Amino acid sequence: MTDLSIERPRAGQGLFLAMAIGCGIAVANLYYNQPLLALMAADLGVSPASIGLVPTATQIGYALGLLFLVPLGDMFDRRRLILLQSVVLGLALAVMAVAPGFGVVIAASVVIGIAATIAQQIIPFAAALADDGNRGRVLGLVMAGLLGGILLARTFSGFVGEYFGWRATYVAAVALTLGLGLMSARVLPRGLAPGGRGLGYGALMASLVDVARRHPLLVKSSLVQACQFACFSAFWSTLALYLEGPEFHLGADVAGLFGALAVVGVLAAPLAGRLSDRRGPSLVITVGLVCVAACFLGFAVLPGLAVLIVGVVLFDFGVQLSMVAHQARIFALEPAARSRINTVFMTSLFTAGAISSTVASAAFAAGGWVMVALFGLGMSLLGLLIHLFWRPAEAS
Repeated sequence: MTDLSIERPRAGQGLFLAMAIGCGIAVANLYYNQPLLALMAADLGVSPASIGLVPTATQIGYALGLLFLVPLGDMFDRRRLILLQSVVLGLALAVMAVAPGFGVVIAASVVIGIAATIAQQIIPFAAALADDGNRGRVLGLVMAGLLGGILLARTFSGFVGEYFGWRATYVAAVALTLGLGLMSARVLPRGLAPGGRGLGYGALMASLVDVARRHPLLVKSSLVQACQFACFSAFWSTLALYLEGPEFHLGADVAGLFGALAVVGVLAAPLAGRLSDRRGPSLVITVGLVCVAACFLGFAVLPGLAVLIVGVVLFDFGVQLSMVAHQARIFALEPAARSRINTVFMTSLFTAGAISSTVASAAFAAGGWVMVALFGLGMSLLGLLIHLFWRPAEAS
């Protein structure tokens, strides 16, 4: 059963594949900057510590978009929202490509983050179009596209930045965003979600608290996955600085290649969706949490390139396992409030990610890569403890 009145009564695999591609294109804009930080710092004349504000600003923008834009999916046609955000995203990327100074880069980064929440309009849209019996599989496919966008963004921007300059990455991103808008206009069904119908914007936003209060399992899932995402953000926001340091002397292109290695983790998304449909999400979440904790332990005690290469695959695999399993769980809670459920969940994640980027940059400056690894280990263990020992009434 779906919560949308749409043009077509059934959604095929081709539509879900297009939604997965759209998620990847949209979310990639959050991560283009990470392999480019050293290049941007040199071009803009700012310190390594200051340039760390760029990914932080982007993540803060994404959190703002999640909080203030994504709930509108319970009120309005999600297709129209996606098209409008595509226009704003393309304009912000164009400003980034020609930014004359650091202040404009920070401002454009915030707007890019806000508009890139297109991905979080697509995810509840896909959950609404899926049947109850295959929702996990559909979410696994869409999340595979999202993770692919996150990881390949670094590979793409690392190579483009190394050989053509960091601004060329954003020129290419404008073209990709134009393609996203055209694809969305062609394939997405029109529909109006009834959950927020009749509510004003203020009442819709106020209802976020009620949604969280009604569903303690949503709160638990948000906290656990926020710990996972803090680990994810800490790793990727400092990796380029680590690789370019005195131990390795490697460039942005090599940092980007780690994104290609981590694409193996994309395979975890469909697997997690199928297992969640068949066995329930709890076991899948546990396995994902243990994988991430083990990786950061390895990063802390065995620093080196070989451990990074092996660890990045297992690390992203674990993050994706727990992400898809949590989403399969929470989107079943209240169909009429899926956009607001997604807002609570993803705002928690990306707020944690923004904070973690800043903390990880400070940790790297204070104690190098080992300090970052210890921070990630602590966050992953905290998530595991919450998952294992907090048993809200809705938990299954």
